[in-house]
Amino acid sequence: MSQIKELPLTAIQFYATAPYPCSYLPNQLARSQVATPSHAIQADVYGELVNAGFRRSGLFTYRPYCDSCSACIATRIPTSAFQANRSQRRALQKHSGLQVAVLSLAYSDEHYSLYQQYQSNRHSGSDMERDDREQYMQFLLQSRVNSRLVEFRDGPNHAHPGRLRMVSIIDILEQGISSVYTFYDTADQLASYGTYSVLWQIEQCKQLKLAYLYLGYYIENSKKMSYKAKFQPIEGLIDDQWQALKKPEANSPAR
Repeated sequence: MSQIKELPLTAIQFYATAPYPCSYLPNQLARSQVATPSHAIQADVYGELVNAGFRRSGLFTYRPYCDSCSACIATRIPTSAFQANRSQRRALQKHSGLQVAVLSLAYSDEHYSLYQQYQSNRHSGSDMERDDREQYMQFLLQSRVNSRLVEFRDGPNHAHPGRLRMVSIIDILEQGISSVYTFYDTADQLASYGTYSVLWQIEQCKQLKLAYLYLGYYIENSKKMSYKAKFQPIEGLIDDQWQALKKPEANSPAR
């Protein structure tokens, strides 16, 4: 990990959390390094932190800081070099009729209902499945940077016109887009909404002439986190350097 003294963040301090159960690897304890104070982490500072492997959860900016594990690898896609593979091109074609609206962060009962459905089906038993409205708002709708909420809905010619299918929260940085969180309709088992969201964000980076899409942490042995290596080329922050992250032979799909 980058050394704190190397970061041009003179107003920021860092502390390590107490150990807590890892959300991704069984029988593991995790710790996080947290940047404070949150009010000092504006867009330029946050961009530097993201480039050093940090992520944002509401107003909470952190990166993994585990005592005996380095499985979490921060990732970014150099968008100008990205080439969709065959299955990703199919996802683009399948969902090309979705209507997209880029909005400011704001609460909606419709969004929260979809979030609850997604957590119940994809993260059953996790703490996030029990998020109430206030926790949802703290997690996704609080930000001090340039954040957007992106709605994906069925087009007007669909059997259920206007139905909400997916919501993505993104941060727009000077050097790229940081993908904060995406949740979607899990009822259609043949849909590839997660893949389509990443591809849409890559295209947005290209249109805005932004170099990178930051995808969060890759964990090779976690089905929830290993799908990121399917988007090639992708880079990982390893030994304090961004370097090519190779695709393992088997990964779970980002549906």
